Amino acid sequence: MNESFKIPLSKTKITLLFLGTLIFVSLALWLAIDPENFKVSVFRYRSAELIRLVGIIGVTFFGICSFFIFKKIFDKKNGLIIDENGITDNSNATSIGLVKWTDITGIRVLEVVNQKFVMLDVSNPEHYIELKKNRIGKMAMKANYNKYGSPISITANSLKADFKEVWEIIEKQYEKNALQQRI
Repeated sequence: MNESFKIPLSKTKITLLFLGTLIFVSLALWLAIDPENFKVSVFRYRSAELIRLVGIIGVTFFGICSFFIFKKIFDKKNGLIIDENGITDNSNATSIGLVKWTDITGIRVLEVVNQKFVMLDVSNPEHYIELKKNRIGKMAMKANYNKYGSPISITANSLKADFKEVWEIIEKQYEKNALQQRI
């Protein structure tokens, strides 16, 4: 396998994701600060304490998301590199860099709430979880592993490519590599 595919990060997609998280942080902040005046029928009992708690959780969650997304805006690395070594992922907060072909035991598509991911099944998932330095990313990888069977997921949300294109490249290169491993 001499082919190398480099897919850059899409600054436009990342900026739009960042703006979306800021909107959610603002709405959650409104819930946390002024729960008594938030008159939406979603909150069945309209308990000020419950609304405030939802707001605090929302500010925390979307604040953390916006921090990681903001960092990606200034990231100069390619989002995804697929070459003879394996798949180097730099597309999201749980990315850990190079996943070697020799460690990949399977690939599959997972869809969660209309969002598609390429899941890389690896022979040593704990090794890849331990590669993640920040605690939040490590927790997210452990959650992925426990719920979906792999800590490594790739999405096209921040890439200059659509999901179908990313999947087709990974699938083709995985098949080539699997054939070379058998020879």
